[in-house]
Amino acid sequence: MKLRHTYLLLGIAVLALAARAAELNVFAAASLTDALKEIARTYEPASGDKLRFNFGASSTLAVQIKQGAPADVFFSADEAKMNDLAKAGLIAADTRKTLLANTLVIVVSREGGPKIAAPADLANPAIGRIALGEPRTVPVGVYGKQWLEKIGLWAKIAERIVPTENVRASLAAVESGNVGVGIVYKTDALISKKVKIAYELPAADGPAITYPAAVLKDAKQPEAARKFAAYLAGPESKAVFAKYGFLPAP
Repeated sequence: MKLRHTYLLLGIAVLALAARAAELNVFAAASLTDALKEIARTYEPASGDKLRFNFGASSTLAVQIKQGAPADVFFSADEAKMNDLAKAGLIAADTRKTLLANTLVIVVSREGGPKIAAPADLANPAIGRIALGEPRTVPVGVYGKQWLEKIGLWAKIAERIVPTENVRASLAAVESGNVGVGIVYKTDALISKKVKIAYELPAADGPAITYPAAVLKDAKQPEAARKFAAYLAGPESKAVFAKYGFLPAP
């Protein structure tokens, strides 16, 4: 009887814990994939909550949220997409915080890639096509085009740009050898064993690349979403982001 009573109490405790656990839909920029998956491996067992990630271009994710996709937290690769959602009244303004920064790099295949010593080398038709996120909408593409226009290269190479759906697609294009050169975030280049950084754009010379996060106003699990957003700004998460090459927000 005593053992049965113990099992009953354990069952009630498990059910109570399950009732408190939340499932959070986290919409996050593709460049955050590896860092957030590592954070989840610590956060989920500690909190009891389940994180369901939707990774992609921040522009695509913002459109999905505007169209009613069930998101609890949005972690963008640029401020503009977060601004769009703020103007539409879709985020809880008091939860918005810029957490990270990044830089752009030019990558080539680690084996047999073209020689790139300086950005001006991109103008050489011999290097072939250049992978870059869609320059009108995808943040890394927008950043890349801004930089290339600033240094007078965009008009010279625009016809050889291969637009991709997000930064990971640009990285994959170079890794596969389908494209000779790519312009990606430094953090994405660092996770690949198939590409090497040919040129790193000094942060002071390029566009300001920052990552804001916020809880959605209509989050299904608002308390759990706020708790996770706060964790992203905490020391444990900061250590993981630094491990993957992200810079602290300016």
